[in-house]
Amino acid sequence: MILKRLIIILIVIFTTIACNKLEGPEKPKNLISKGKMVDILIDARLITSASSKNKIIMRDSGLDMNTYIYEKYNIDSLQFALSNNYYAFHVEDYEDIYTRLADSIDKLKKELKVIEGKEWKEKTKREADSLAKVYEEQKKDSLKLKETLNNSIQKDTMLFKEKKELEGLVQPISDSVPQ
Repeated sequence: MILKRLIIILIVIFTTIACNKLEGPEKPKNLISKGKMVDILIDARLITSASSKNKIIMRDSGLDMNTYIYEKYNIDSLQFALSNNYYAFHVEDYEDIYTRLADSIDKLKKELKVIEGKEWKEKTKREADSLAKVYEEQKKDSLKLKETLNNSIQKDTMLFKEKKELEGLVQPISDSVPQ
């Protein structure tokens, strides 16, 4: 019984000592700033959310997504891993980074919707302009056709009148002449 109590007391003491030494990872000498981490994570999210077609295009063009981010921000994988571990242990800093990340992505989504709206308006305007142009061309063609038909009818009418006038002037000669 005394032995059990002694073992439990020792376990509690060792656990307390071990927990007190849990200070987390040491701050890296080349710690990536919070702002830069937000930018890196935004790019990483955008790349991972790219459509399959875009990923294939990136792969075929020889673009390695991880290498691209490391080169763009002039960091290496170890620096990113150490910084990420440091921020993950310091929850308040990590929450700040992810709050800024979420806000930035929301802002990007809103900007994208505005751009898509402008593109849709431009496309609709181009389509309306094209339809108006086709309508105007058809209208011109129909006016030309109408003019042609009117001219043709006028010519036929004149020919008909001329024929009638000629019929009245010329008497037909018959084989039997009255004597």
